[in-house]
Amino acid sequence: MRATNKPYLLAIDNGTQSVRALLFDLQGNLVDKAQVMIDSYRSPQPGWVESDPEAFWQALCQACQQLWTTTTVPKSALAGVVITTQRGTTIALDQHGQSLRPAMIWLDQRRVEQVPKLTWWWEAAFRLIGMRDTVKHFQKEAEANWIAQHQPQIWAKTDKYLLLSGYLNYRFTGRFVDSVASQVGYVPFDYKKGCWAPAHDWKWQAMPIEPSMLPELVPAGTIIGKVDAKVALATGIPEGLPIIAGAADKACEVIGAGCLTPEIACLSYGTTATINTTTPRYLEATPFIPPYQAAVPHHYNTEIQITRGFWMVSWFKEQFGLHEQQLAKARGVAPETLFDELVNAVPPGAQGLMLQPFWNPGIKVPGPEAKGAIIGFGDVHHRAHLYRAILEGLAYALREAKERIEKRGGQLVTKVRVSGGGSQSDAAMQITANIFNLPCERPHLYETSGLGAAILAAVSLKLHPDFATAIAQMTRIGQVFQPEPVHAKTYEQLYRRVYCRMYQRLQPLYRDIQDITGYPAKV
Repeated sequence: MRATNKPYLLAIDNGTQSVRALLFDLQGNLVDKAQVMIDSYRSPQPGWVESDPEAFWQALCQACQQLWTTTTVPKSALAGVVITTQRGTTIALDQHGQSLRPAMIWLDQRRVEQVPKLTWWWEAAFRLIGMRDTVKHFQKEAEANWIAQHQPQIWAKTDKYLLLSGYLNYRFTGRFVDSVASQVGYVPFDYKKGCWAPAHDWKWQAMPIEPSMLPELVPAGTIIGKVDAKVALATGIPEGLPIIAGAADKACEVIGAGCLTPEIACLSYGTTATINTTTPRYLEATPFIPPYQAAVPHHYNTEIQITRGFWMVSWFKEQFGLHEQQLAKARGVAPETLFDELVNAVPPGAQGLMLQPFWNPGIKVPGPEAKGAIIGFGDVHHRAHLYRAILEGLAYALREAKERIEKRGGQLVTKVRVSGGGSQSDAAMQITANIFNLPCERPHLYETSGLGAAILAAVSLKLHPDFATAIAQMTRIGQVFQPEPVHAKTYEQLYRRVYCRMYQRLQPLYRDIQDITGYPAKV
């Protein structure tokens, strides 16, 4: 190992598909990386997605141990460790800190039929403001309600109810403690104040969680402990290293992409496609739907989601992309290269093929009756048109979300940064630039959520004086895709005259489909 006086930061990113142990320097360079794929997910019934919580910890330990076998950075140069995780994955522990059942992953689709009753005044208030269905949706989605109703004997033994972030913090520190910026899920959290909801809040009636079941909350960037001998042995991380409370992966991704101020939007082209801005004031981009706590304390992320996002791209590749995958293997190139060629074989606008990407119902916009739609088919269209229409449909939906954030916040977005797997596609980046008619910037590295966690740690440990300095020093632009005026004009017309009218025109038909078929199930 090389001798060095430079400090390095260990960021552990427990995503949906893998756990990565990432070493960053203070200039935002990814120095070394180890990755362990997560293969512990199980689906006992269709739509269920579970994992043994211990498997997450073992994958984390394995990733860290792999890192030490390859890196030339001495462990003595490490300044701290920080964890960022997938959101909305829940774990129930008994009084001894042992898991009672498999973790319910955020992809899990099980729902309860009967929801706890609220007091009459809450019921009346929500009906008055048109929010009763939204609250009922929250209750049906809450994993705690499902466990309490379907596994009451397990819920009776539940002493602590944690998100994955809190569980990993517990494994590291022995403390039940979590960051306010990791609280994205169906838990009684006050998103505006960044604390557990007050005793009179309706969320305590909406689910069976008791205050004693929840971890202590601390601001992102708080030092929550030090690596002890047992953890050091399991992970190879030096004993005594500070452990820093991180933030959820999307929150870290936003600052890892350099999006600290509201005029820069961060698009995430992942399984769930999202658009986020960072703002110091509480701003509901969709009325009554709260923003999430940002990785930067006392800031918020105005997130709007397209829940099936780039899952649709994966679906297309599995269903229609066998030729490109086989050809890429024969040529020894990445399949994404050939899929970009497929997109570029079709003109902007996909010769009139338009896609509305609501493959998963929403809560407010789109509504719970929403479905996906493709219109404009003709005999000229083939699978390349469909693939391009998917990319365009996602960009249209995210542009509409951008305009909603701008309208609610009174601040124009002037730059767009794109992270996530889809950002590696030049075609997707260029389509986004043209549809948004804004420069579309790709960060200098792919691991933006890990980098954001490292930025958080750097500020926490005073290695950079503040977030503005840390982001200026540790993030930069890798490539910029400029809008092409001719194509941007085409997209502007398709967006305004067609896409923005599709949902309004199709919504009555979606409701009829829902009434006739029962799908999606009514709240």
